[in-house]
Amino acid sequence: MNTPTTTESSLWIRRFQPRPDSSVRLVCLPHAGGSASFYLPVARAMPDFAEVLCVQYPGRQDRHAEPLIDSVPELADQVFTALLPWADRPLAFFGHSMGASVAYEVARRFEREKGIVAAALFASGRRAPSAYRHETVHLRDDDGLIEEVKSLSGTDTRLLGDEEVLRMVLPAIRADYRAAETYVPEPGERLRCPVLAMVGTEDPKVTVAEAAAWAEHTEGPFDLRVFSPGHFYLVRDHAEVIEAMADRLRSAIAT
Repeated sequence: MNTPTTTESSLWIRRFQPRPDSSVRLVCLPHAGGSASFYLPVARAMPDFAEVLCVQYPGRQDRHAEPLIDSVPELADQVFTALLPWADRPLAFFGHSMGASVAYEVARRFEREKGIVAAALFASGRRAPSAYRHETVHLRDDDGLIEEVKSLSGTDTRLLGDEEVLRMVLPAIRADYRAAETYVPEPGERLRCPVLAMVGTEDPKVTVAEAAAWAEHTEGPFDLRVFSPGHFYLVRDHAEVIEAMADRLRSAIAT
């Protein structure tokens, strides 16, 4: 199969481990302040039948000079457009934290606009769209925002130790928090794809009950996996997370 080469797609989509003969593509969407490279270990560890596409948001790493996007729907619109050339085989979506909201909205767009039902949606470390919380971290001053990021341990530890570099990336982090905290889903049909919600215990950003509420957003099969404590459980429980996703992707492409 041909590899998409459009400029728009190459800006947004990173293919760290090309697998041209894969049966399914797993699209990974980063958390607030995250980048495509966060998912490099996933790309390397995923079995050969699945190719991993990592999304790079504007305003970070090699896209640092581009305007930031502080809206989940706008992010989803642009990711959807960038992924269209890659939809020649089944797509699944994995998003952590804010990325789960973006993944959900991208999956909705594929169903609504193209009639393409995702092979699976993996919603990690994020409450369901129906589980609203009033949050205002994006309104804090720089010190308050840095405190939040450090408390979740979600940014590269080398970056956390370099105050100057951390403050340079704060605009991107703030825009992402604004997107996540102001996101309100539009009414519409429920998804038809399988959904697996994943959450760590004692996560300050989402309770197990809030993660379980993802069941309300699909007509397909739903499951919930609870992992070790913390918002970034997926770093510590990497092997178990990969196994859980691979098992469900095998089932999806076998049907």
